Amino acid sequence: MVCFADLNIININDKKRLQTIIETAAHLGYSTVAINHVLDFQQKEQGIANPISVAELFPSPPIVQGKSKPIKIMTRLTLIASDVSHYNQLRTAYPQNLPYDIIAVEPKTEKLFHVACMTLDIDLICIQGNSKLPFRITRPPVNGAIARGIYFELTYFPAINDFTLRRYTISNGICLMNVCKGKNVIVSSATEEFLGLRGPYDISNFGILFGLSEEDAKAAVSTNCRAVVLHGATRKTALGVIHTTRKVAASEGKDEGRPRKKNQD
Repeated sequence: MVCFADLNIININDKKRLQTIIETAAHLGYSTVAINHVLDFQQKEQGIANPISVAELFPSPPIVQGKSKPIKIMTRLTLIASDVSHYNQLRTAYPQNLPYDIIAVEPKTEKLFHVACMTLDIDLICIQGNSKLPFRITRPPVNGAIARGIYFELTYFPAINDFTLRRYTISNGICLMNVCKGKNVIVSSATEEFLGLRGPYDISNFGILFGLSEEDAKAAVSTNCRAVVLHGATRKTALGVIHTTRKVAASEGKDEGRPRKKNQD
């Protein structure tokens, strides 16, 4: 059975509103959500806060619609930055493992976009939807990010009520699709209110506007999100994962199906 996820529920100070958003996500059929703490280095200096306590927010998380298990609530940190030094501040504050399940970067310059794709220890790169991209998305860094298992995120909430933001969201998404061809893309809400959520099948249809195929659009709210979660778990717990497969020898393959000779005395 397909498990849907929304990995970008904005962390707001109103606990009751945040609970309502997550309850709505469970009702819409999302199995996993991530509460996103946004750290914008372009604004006044902000402290790097610890993630929200999921146990305090929901001692008993709501049950997912159509399933018998509760929704999984994760934590996420997104850095909105223009220079790699902003990321280094984060690593200085947490020299070991960051306490968040998912780490994302929204780069504001081409230089940081390239560094984020090629070297930063992150899980997601966010493509902004509230303005025109300030740089060109080129193939080499995107291919580098895909090779490293990093995913790109497009958000739909800015496009719901504002025509100008809708144009930016779709235009920026198409710019990404022209380069990545639908690989390693997730679609999230980035909502701050429960009315901003849409069902996973509606979002799959919305993904087609970016140029995603029907299969890729469905993966953008399901299997690709799961890959992001696994990438974050690997980043926190190990240096890598080794996957092994048994290789059949050529001679063994040729012998398959041949009648065996009887032993002669």
